[in-house]
Amino acid sequence: MHFVDEATITVTAGHGGDGFLSFRREKYIPRGGPDGGDGGHGGRVFLVPDTGLNTLSVFRHARRFRAGSGARGGNKNRTGAGGADYSVAVPKGTMVFDAGTQELIVDMANERGPFAIVEGGRGGRGNTRFKSSTNRAPRRTSPGSPGDERELKLELRLLADVGLLGLPNAGKSTFLRAISAAKPKVAAYPFTTLAPELGVFEEGTDSSLVVADIPGLIPGAAHGAGLGLQFLRHVRRTRLLLHLIDVGSDTATDLAEAFGQVTRELREFDVRLSERPRWIVLNKTDLVPEVDLGSIKASLQATLGWTAPIYETSAVTGEGCRRVMRDAFLFLMREDEGSGDDE
Repeated sequence: MHFVDEATITVTAGHGGDGFLSFRREKYIPRGGPDGGDGGHGGRVFLVPDTGLNTLSVFRHARRFRAGSGARGGNKNRTGAGGADYSVAVPKGTMVFDAGTQELIVDMANERGPFAIVEGGRGGRGNTRFKSSTNRAPRRTSPGSPGDERELKLELRLLADVGLLGLPNAGKSTFLRAISAAKPKVAAYPFTTLAPELGVFEEGTDSSLVVADIPGLIPGAAHGAGLGLQFLRHVRRTRLLLHLIDVGSDTATDLAEAFGQVTRELREFDVRLSERPRWIVLNKTDLVPEVDLGSIKASLQATLGWTAPIYETSAVTGEGCRRVMRDAFLFLMREDEGSGDDE
């Protein structure tokens, strides 16, 4: 399935039905009076969060959604049937903006049930409603009001516990393959991953973490270079960042500079991202002698002033990968327990 993380759609609620003009006509009851009923209300359009969706690709072709209109009123004071509501399923992490003003309407990550995005029009009044002591036989009705219509911009931000970040070709996709059943594309050239991929790391039978493999970051990404903003948008929702570094390609000094490039992009896009818990993962250790690996690790700690964990992995062989994820699971579990205590 092609990954799409932005879409623009139009949602239209149903119109209200018109009021009915009618007079009671029965044998032996002369001048029965007005009995025209009201029109039915128009249906509403709901956005429904669906955890089974992780892309907005369905909206590439279907972009207009309309609820049913209310029916016209009837005689004998019968109210017209209400218009059918319409439900639009969207991924759980979708943010919904007004396409004109760019105002955030709702973040579907915080919604547990359907959210009414547009309201249906009210049904018109039948002539019975206009009966009074001075007007016993009104011939007046009112039409139903139109339903609301809105153009919406949908923006998907993946919901993941752990985000994998780094420069292109750092081995993020191979790492995701090693710790989950996900099968992202892997190749020996940069920018193999062109869209975020999700995998699930399982720790036991009923415990798991959702891991997001985000396309590689290049300098200028915070201002839209490369996959730029598409990458950084999804990092916002992750709780822990694993920064993968390819130790088989450069010297320790070059690796420190590469680490600094990614950090600067995070800070320029959203300073809170640079402050999020982040661990370094020295990947592709199968390409480096153990003695060199030790000096690289010590050099990075000294150059960066790094006090957070540093892990050593080989995503190709799987060595060290599950250890990182088990520690991540325990770390986030402690975070959850700590937040629970605060409450």
